Amino acid sequence: MARKVIHVALNGVTGRMGYRQHLLRSVLAIREQGGIPLDDGGDDGTVLYPEPVLVGRNEARLRAIAERHGLSRWTTSLDEVLSDPEVDVYFDTQVTSAREDALARAIAAGKHVYTEKPMAAS
Repeated sequence: MARKVIHVALNGVTGRMGYRQHLLRSVLAIREQGGIPLDDGGDDGTVLYPEPVLVGRNEARLRAIAERHGLSRWTTSLDEVLSDPEVDVYFDTQVTSAREDALARAIAAGKHVYTEKPMAAS
C-alpha cells in the first residue's frame, strides 16, 4: 500500500476547538489509525496520511503542543505556511473575526481550504 502524505496547515490549533476537536480527535486520530484508504486499487491502493503544520499566534503554546504530540512543524507566520509549496490544505479554526482575511489569503495562495463556519462576522 502506497502512502500519500498531505500537509495540512491547522490555523487556530491553540484554541479549545482547534486543539481538541480538530487536531486531537480528527487529524491525529486519522494518523493513529494509519491514514485514510483511498478507493484507487483494492488492497494495494493508496493511503492518505495527514501531516499537520501547526499555525497560531502564540509561539510558546504552539511549541508545547508540537512537543506533546511529536510534531516537528509549526509556525506563527501565516505567510510562511501559505507560501510553502509542500502545504496542500489550509484548515482554519480561528476565531470568526480572524477567519475571513486568512481564508482569502489561503485561496489567493492556491491552497485547498477547509474551515469552520461561519466564515465572517456578517
